[in-house]
Amino acid sequence: MSHSTSSHSATHPATHPTTTRRNLLRSTVATAALAATTTAATEARATTPTPPTPPTGKGPRIGILLYDGYSLLDPTGPAEILSRLPDATVTMIAERRGAVRTDTGDVAVVAERSIAEVDRLDVLLVPGAGNRGTVGAMTNEALLSWIREMHRHTRWTTSVCTGSLVLAAAGLLDGREATTYWASAEYLTSTFDVTYLPERYVRSGKIVTAAGVSAGIDMALYLASLIAGDDTAKAIQLAVEYDPRPPFDAGDATKADAQLKERALQLLADSQV
Repeated sequence: MSHSTSSHSATHPATHPTTTRRNLLRSTVATAALAATTTAATEARATTPTPPTPPTGKGPRIGILLYDGYSLLDPTGPAEILSRLPDATVTMIAERRGAVRTDTGDVAVVAERSIAEVDRLDVLLVPGAGNRGTVGAMTNEALLSWIREMHRHTRWTTSVCTGSLVLAAAGLLDGREATTYWASAEYLTSTFDVTYLPERYVRSGKIVTAAGVSAGIDMALYLASLIAGDDTAKAIQLAVEYDPRPPFDAGDATKADAQLKERALQLLADSQV
């Protein structure tokens, strides 16, 4: 309203000869108040998650668990693939609704549902994290109990990176073959009854585990083929133009020397909070 008054005054100066500094100050204060109110409302909308559209029942209900300190690509890479499945619904889930920060602390993804609000899923995906996040999830009985309950009814239970450690902590990988982040392989096999396979993804019954971070995209495409067929999975791969051609042949831990491995782990440690 103050903007309209100011504009009117500027257009018809002769109509308001008594415009004074006090009027201008009032206009400025009113404008600032309006801006503050608008900003507050915008911030409130931004921090209040909008619930996703209820599942139609036609496609798979896919839930991706978020917890403090996860690695960004672990949930978002597969989400990009799986959200393209016909009639699928992909929902980010956490202990509580709201923003959940990554291991670097620089980025947050919004969880639209709390674990208390989700009792059935067709597909569950558990991402990996840095040491702090992984240990936190592995020792969080509320999360582990929820994972076990979801697993009872899922068609597919999946993980990316050290998410397999979380599945193992929940008791879901006992006696199974699985993969994980290369630096966590020894811990996985020495701590749990799991046979580690150094593959991009490994299927054991209805559980599919992926290796580190980017391998979640490969796993998601494989999962898409299991859910909707090879043709649909291939079409999704083309749709997102997933045709990786990295500038270096440095992503395979089995071919990396000790110095490069040490440097890689140091970069991860230095970037995490």
